[in-house]
Amino acid sequence: MKYITRTVWILSLVSLFTDMASEMLYPIMPIYLKSIGFSIVLIGILEGLAEATAGLSKGYFGKLSDATARRVPFVQIGYSLSAVSKPMMAVFTFPVWIFFARTIDRFGKGIRTGARDAILSDEATPESKGKVFGFHRSMDTLGAVLGPLFALIYLYLYPEDYKTLFIIAFVPGFLAVLSSSRLIERKVPARNSIVKVHFFSFLKYWTESPSEYRKLVTGLLIFTVFNSSDVFLLLQAKESGLDDSMVIGVYIFYNLIYALFAFPIGIIADKVGLKRIFIIGLMLFSIVYFGLSANSSLVVFFVLFFLYGVYAAATEGIAKAWISNISDKKDTATAIGTFSGLQSICSMLASTLTGLIWYNFGASTAFLTTAVATILVIVYFITIPPPGVHKTLTV
Repeated sequence: MKYITRTVWILSLVSLFTDMASEMLYPIMPIYLKSIGFSIVLIGILEGLAEATAGLSKGYFGKLSDATARRVPFVQIGYSLSAVSKPMMAVFTFPVWIFFARTIDRFGKGIRTGARDAILSDEATPESKGKVFGFHRSMDTLGAVLGPLFALIYLYLYPEDYKTLFIIAFVPGFLAVLSSSRLIERKVPARNSIVKVHFFSFLKYWTESPSEYRKLVTGLLIFTVFNSSDVFLLLQAKESGLDDSMVIGVYIFYNLIYALFAFPIGIIADKVGLKRIFIIGLMLFSIVYFGLSANSSLVVFFVLFFLYGVYAAATEGIAKAWISNISDKKDTATAIGTFSGLQSICSMLASTLTGLIWYNFGASTAFLTTAVATILVIVYFITIPPPGVHKTLTV
């Protein structure tokens, strides 16, 4: 695995520790929020605003990273903010404080994402992007297996002691920050001697980007509008009769499948084409949401979450590999950051929309709406050309 360099390993370990901290809390987040008085609509708004904050900052800091030709400081600061945000949610339970702590966490993700993915892209060739991004996603998601597994064991020993988990989650977060200190910045001349990047200046990239990029991102954003937070999948599992332990159990299972499949699917995608694998992933997503539109048995939930794990492995890393292959090398962080910024705005709409549909018409209608919309998105992706490599790559 010569394409998995030292830098890729470090970034993957950093992501593993961070996801371990985040995903330790994620499956209990909706349960915890409901226990302190959050309604389903307020949960949707919270998740939407948190993702919008992450998204807008991803665009800005991605552009700033490209303009300054710096990557490592953005990665280190971003992971540090996410680490300190975890225990903050256990200090007070006031809605305003919860919104603030959750926003700090997502803001940290926004700072680091574009720079981190640009480093991964620089460590790969166009022919190995699927492998590199797939390996990173596998390691990242391994943390999402270990975190909920620890939460499951802890809650078995100390039922409903959610606050302590938020404090414990700081430990792997700190290990992530410590690991990020091992990253070495590549010496690359800055594009401008004086850097002036306005907060929304990354949006200008949309008009300057290759047409392939705009076609791809348009399809991804349409899909995102109907792809709400995974919190709603967990709530559906809970309301179908699963207890807290089983809700966390199916979530661990989903992340395990994701971790196991992301790397091999990345290898396959480099051979058969990123577009083909991505469309297959969307097909699986649609099947899952059709299945979740009905309250299901435990066995059915495990089958659906298995398919959901394969879907994630076939889309998340593949999408970033696709974007990096059709973008100029000097604009990689901006390209991924711009997409992530627009994506998170759409995520805010998706989570809020799903919360409202669920509240007014029930969970089945919410899931069916997403499933049908995904089929239309698949048709759109079939019509666009497969990814090539941008011809004006710049060192």
